[in-house]
Amino acid sequence: MFRGRSKHFLDEKGRLAIPARFREVLQVKSTQVLVLTNHDNCLWAFAQDEWKIIEENAAKMPQLERAVNTYLRYFISGAQECVVKQGRITIPPDLREISGLKKEVVLVGGLKLFEIWDRERWEEEFERAKKSFPEVSQSLHGLGI
Repeated sequence: MFRGRSKHFLDEKGRLAIPARFREVLQVKSTQVLVLTNHDNCLWAFAQDEWKIIEENAAKMPQLERAVNTYLRYFISGAQECVVKQGRITIPPDLREISGLKKEVVLVGGLKLFEIWDRERWEEEFERAKKSFPEVSQSLHGLGI
């Protein structure tokens, strides 16, 4: 599982070093490919096997539903495979632009995926999450958390 947060830098070509603990997750899954896609002001990065499950589920959705079309057009269509080479990936320019990634980024573990945030956007999001956590955590009690 992808856990923890860490700060990193993108180089001028959009290359990002993947933390060793995240590379270990990919090794366990026997893949060196991440699938990146746009999501809510950041990028989501999935190991190839996790992404395959998302695609299979999306393929079963009713194509004539407006919400499904929006999901396919934004989330699924943004997906791009990024091969981990020498512990790094190159984030495609369009994904960097959509997510507002500049030089400083934060990688945020999300168990089956990890997020890639522009550092400034992450700090804003984290403050929002920190303020709403007491209320949100109470609402999750019914889910067994």
